[in-house]
Amino acid sequence: MATFFFAIALFLLSFFRDPERVPEGGEETIISPADGTVLSVAPAPEAPPGSSRRLSIFMSVFNCHVNRAPVSGEVSAYEYVSGRTAAAFLEKASIENEQNRITLASERGGVTFKQIAGALARRIVFYPRVGERLWRGQRIGMIRLGSRVDLFLPDDAEVLVARGDKVKAGRTPVARWKA
Repeated sequence: MATFFFAIALFLLSFFRDPERVPEGGEETIISPADGTVLSVAPAPEAPPGSSRRLSIFMSVFNCHVNRAPVSGEVSAYEYVSGRTAAAFLEKASIENEQNRITLASERGGVTFKQIAGALARRIVFYPRVGERLWRGQRIGMIRLGSRVDLFLPDDAEVLVARGDKVKAGRTPVARWKA
């Protein structure tokens, strides 16, 4: 019985870990807002103007679940949307599931991303408020247990990742604004 409780405690410690991260690349680089596996980089009908592609990152229960700002900028919009808790790796989760939608106004343009609850996730946390200045790689919240983060990539940015790639929040470059 002690082994069982030790395994549970070890899992929880691993799940709630929050390692220090240093962003790779310069300010022209958009970094991953979440640890996980790239599900897709595809056109998104629900994308904001100027950002027609959606990069979807699936966070399994084994990933670090602390989310980080993909770019430096001011929180210009925040919206909580209630919804379902379908499995986060399903395409429909991006539209139907409970989520926070956040837009950062950076020097190069707006960047929007969504924290999306999954089947196991029951709590999405976002710390900053509208008007607050964030730095690329700064901790902004977390999604507890399995979940997903969608990042809408600016049309004038080069995509640096592909389906199946592993990414780290606050560190891995996922796109780069063209000069």
